[in-house]
Amino acid sequence: MIKKFLKRVFRKSAKPKAVGNAQVIPFGLHGVAREQISYGALKVTDGLQAAGFQAYVVGGAVRDLLLDRIPKDFDVATDATPEEVRRVFRRSRIIGRRFRLVHVMFGEEVVEVSTFRRMIEAEDAQTDEHGRLLRDNEFGDQEQDAARRDFTANALFYDPATQEIFDYHGGYADTRNHLLRVIGDPLVRYREDPVRMLRAVRLSAKLGIKLDAATAAPIATMKNLLDNVPQARLLDEVLKMLLSGHSVECIQHLHKMNLHHGLLPLLDVILEHPVGEKFIMLALRNTDERISQDKTVSPAFLFAALLWHEVLAAWNLRVQQGGRPVGAMHEAMDEVLARQKAQLAIPHRQDAVMKEIWLMQQRFEQRSGQRPYRLLEQPRFRAGFDFLLLRCASGEVDEELGLWWDEFQDASAERRAEMLQPEGAGDKKRRRRPRKKKSVNGAGGETHEPSASESAE
Repeated sequence: MIKKFLKRVFRKSAKPKAVGNAQVIPFGLHGVAREQISYGALKVTDGLQAAGFQAYVVGGAVRDLLLDRIPKDFDVATDATPEEVRRVFRRSRIIGRRFRLVHVMFGEEVVEVSTFRRMIEAEDAQTDEHGRLLRDNEFGDQEQDAARRDFTANALFYDPATQEIFDYHGGYADTRNHLLRVIGDPLVRYREDPVRMLRAVRLSAKLGIKLDAATAAPIATMKNLLDNVPQARLLDEVLKMLLSGHSVECIQHLHKMNLHHGLLPLLDVILEHPVGEKFIMLALRNTDERISQDKTVSPAFLFAALLWHEVLAAWNLRVQQGGRPVGAMHEAMDEVLARQKAQLAIPHRQDAVMKEIWLMQQRFEQRSGQRPYRLLEQPRFRAGFDFLLLRCASGEVDEELGLWWDEFQDASAERRAEMLQPEGAGDKKRRRRPRKKKSVNGAGGETHEPSASESAE
């Protein structure tokens, strides 16, 4: 403890120094204090160092602190093997098979600890026909671990004991200059892992920093490599975008770089459908706002919003062809989900939630008899109602419908009875058959197509 204290008090001149191939940035230059590191990450680094191992806070946490952001979590890298980390910390567990990590628990905080890895030599690497790495999990040293990371800003190692940052690839200067640059040859690194292209877009949008020209240039010609990435990995990256708190910027960047095709079908044609675009952007902004307020966000709700107008289009087509509204809706939902799963593997556990939200949109139109009371009893009523409000705000349905339900759910029993519409206003018999196209205001020309809110329960 005295040694660590002296290191902090008697810091050397605030100039970078070279240690091997690393530039060591002192506290006096970067200004990231030990006190800014989470309790759990400090306990892990201190504990591993006391046991004779190297241990550093790494990756996004160091980058975010340099950008004056609050890190979401703190990861640690060490030269200790997973088994050695496990022996140091009793409340820990080894996870993963191919890429083993250790989760060390401190109350609600979980610190992820990884052992230094190295890049496999080209002649020994297992790749597919497109150059994507299939095996990349061999232990190495700190310098090798830095080389195998994706971007220079993510390859910084912070030592809480000395408050120094070890930089092997110019990541400190890039971060200070708000620049995101891939480590090594972008052509090679994107072939090794095409998801890095999506990650580059996400980090650039999330952090508000510019993509290095050489990093951005190959994306347009190499984006087809994403077709060969396992669906689970694509889903993970898309969820990171949608739940980043900057989903609007991420989607805009995806569209700008033409990377959205095949990931989310609605985004392929979003600019051609103004109402759909407004609906999607409202949903994403609402999500970003909830995340900024530390509120929970449902991935199923997000996917329901992103795919809604695909479902609506398929539903309208079936109804126009004579299908019954309810049956047509189920067929439309199944078709869209099947098509989407061929491109992005949305987990089956999300399907039921998405379908419940979509089906409730039909039922909100029915405001007579016992139907409104039964709808209020639905477990996911709140999610369905929030979805309805987005439709109202985008102009898809009349705002009066949202206002009615907003009042009805909190009204007294007497007021609810007063609000109910006459039984014949929306009964099943009248709505069993799809409405025929008709002229608006009898003027001819424009036609009215049935919407989900016009269907039966």
